[in-house]
Amino acid sequence: MSASCCTPGHEGGHGHGPHEHAQGAGGGPVPVTLTPPPSRSASAARVARGLLPLPGGRFLMGTDDPDGFPADGEGPVREAEVTGFRIAPTTVTNAQFATFVKETGYTTEAETFGFSFVFHSFLSPAEAARAGAVEGVPWWRGVHGAYWRSPEGPGSTVTDRQNHPVTHVTWHDAQAYCAWSGTRLPTETEWEYAARGGLEQRRYPWGDELTPRGRHMCNIWQGTFPTRNTAEDGYAGTAPVKSYRPNGFGLYNTVGNVWEWCADWFTEDNSRVMRGGSYLCHDSYCNRYRVAARSSNTPDSSSGNVGFRVAAG
Repeated sequence: MSASCCTPGHEGGHGHGPHEHAQGAGGGPVPVTLTPPPSRSASAARVARGLLPLPGGRFLMGTDDPDGFPADGEGPVREAEVTGFRIAPTTVTNAQFATFVKETGYTTEAETFGFSFVFHSFLSPAEAARAGAVEGVPWWRGVHGAYWRSPEGPGSTVTDRQNHPVTHVTWHDAQAYCAWSGTRLPTETEWEYAARGGLEQRRYPWGDELTPRGRHMCNIWQGTFPTRNTAEDGYAGTAPVKSYRPNGFGLYNTVGNVWEWCADWFTEDNSRVMRGGSYLCHDSYCNRYRVAARSSNTPDSSSGNVGFRVAAG
């Protein structure tokens, strides 16, 4: 199973969009950067003040779980070490990203490219047909006009989703937000250490059972993928960032809800690491809501199930 099943990418990555993306002189994607301001606003400074301090230490990273995907590099289990750092308890919200955009005038790559990827069930039949299916992953549609503020395309809004994770953001967009807020993306090792919440080698941040005593602990797909989502966990799309119980370190939704960009390269093929799975993950299709699971996409790719959380230190 390729990473494209989890999140489609732009041309030259893991998938296909409706048109060619912007390219630099060397043929690669145009990097999007933001120069940090000489002094940060109160809103930007507040982002860093809200991070949780973690002491760091040694832990067993990865998994040899038979349900894992060795081709993704989940194993073998190895000892890893992190120094103390700080990390956000939640992914960046639509409200937080809106403040960043208001203060900087930043334009996301989805806006520049003119499209982003939307899951088919969030579109009307006419909209889905007009957008066309992505080759190999027909449940994804490249929708013109879809971006973080209009996640299902023109006419959609995040007005009633201010406390939901921002989506349709690329790795470059996340880096720009970090530059504004004086933060950074977590490394993959930091992310897994934080996501585990102090539990050694457990499948999920809360233990090994997906729904202990019948209680839903994360936002993933229930039903038959990709045609029927019963939304038994309460959500068919994104959930508010503080849904469900936090893990032992106080982090919310480290698995399910949205994929989270990390700082690291996934391989040498121009893709960046994403961790945590999303609301579209199902054990029959993308069993990557396990804490050791990994995926990737090109840093200029965006979709309706990818966001990020920030770190520092």
